[in-house]
Amino acid sequence: MNDQLIMENILLLLKSNMEVYVHGTLEASNKFVHEVLHYGLEETLKMQHNLYNKMTEYGWYQVKNVDAKTIKDTLKKVKKSNS
Repeated sequence: MNDQLIMENILLLLKSNMEVYVHGTLEASNKFVHEVLHYGLEETLKMQHNLYNKMTEYGWYQVKNVDAKTIKDTLKKVKKSNS
C-alpha cells in the first residue's frame, strides 16, 4: 500500500466520521453532549482540511474548475426539477 492510497483511505474515514459527528451534534439530548460532539466535529474538520491540503500539494487530489456554462446548465436543471 502506498502513501497516496493510505491518505485517500484516511480522508474517506474522516468524511465518514464527520457524518457521525454532524448527526450526533444535531440530535444531542443535552448541552454537554452537544458540545463534546461539536468539538469532535471541529477537530475532524481540521484534520480533513490539513490532509486535503497535503494531498493537493502532492498532486494526489486534483480539483477541476467548472466552466460557467456547466454551472448555469446545472442550475437550470435543479430549478426545473424543483418546479
